[in-house]
Amino acid sequence: MAEDDLKKPDSELTPEEMRENAIRLAFGGDGERFRRFCKELEDRIPPGTAAVLGGSSVMGHSYEGAPYDAEGPGSSDLDVYLIGEAAVQFFTLNGFWIPGIHSHPIKDGDEEIAPGLKDLRHSLKRIAGREVTIQASQNFYYWFRERWLGQPYLLLAGTLDEIGRAHV
Repeated sequence: MAEDDLKKPDSELTPEEMRENAIRLAFGGDGERFRRFCKELEDRIPPGTAAVLGGSSVMGHSYEGAPYDAEGPGSSDLDVYLIGEAAVQFFTLNGFWIPGIHSHPIKDGDEEIAPGLKDLRHSLKRIAGREVTIQASQNFYYWFRERWLGQPYLLLAGTLDEIGRAHV
């Protein structure tokens, strides 16, 4: 049996396993820096909004199978998703994949799609010491991606109920 056959599917990763992956891979094992990152989000996201981390930092590999930081230390980014109506309101009309539902990621060179998130993103980049992207989605879209498509997300700030709704 090949090693890949023994791996747990990404959709079955526990929050503890995802947190351990994120701290080890994206924060160089520095749990305090990870906590500062989460605190920054907690302090700055609107009420009724949740922040989750997705992508290779929680899975340990990209969707194509490449390991985190495959192109060298610091080469992979952190994919932060803000969940809820207030988060979606940060984005201009040209900042959406699906208007009003799911945004493009904010990254260097296109911060004009969500100017109100620019300072937060730069603060998160300083704490993490690597690139950070921020996207926003309505509650149901996040729920669909997590529950139906099996995309794992780690809750960093705010709260989500069982059907993916962000709330205070």
